Amino acid sequence: MFQEVLKDVVDRTEGGIAGLVMGFDGITVDSYVSPEAAGVLEVETVGMEYSVILKEIRKAAEMLDAGAAREVAIQAERLTTVIRLINDEYFVALAMKPEGNYGKARFLLRTSASKLAADLTV
Repeated sequence: MFQEVLKDVVDRTEGGIAGLVMGFDGITVDSYVSPEAAGVLEVETVGMEYSVILKEIRKAAEMLDAGAAREVAIQAERLTTVIRLINDEYFVALAMKPEGNYGKARFLLRTSASKLAADLTV
């Protein structure tokens, strides 16, 4: 169920490499890695490391009275990661090549987040 959504987001995003749904506790719900990145990218490790940062970003947004954080993007030299918070317990992330279509990644994560949220509550 989750993997179908993740595969769709990765495959429809130019430069998409991998996607995952993870809890803020660092436990992976599901993941998908494109065949070209299999064995090259440890998407669960990326998610675990970023889950720690996301907790701090959520705290900072609350302390600043900025409202709830919804999305975070990290652009590194060899990897861009776009993260969309699904609810208070889970997030979805997309790893992509730096030259990938960032706007489409954001759109697809935003539109798939509600479906993922519904599946997580079942």
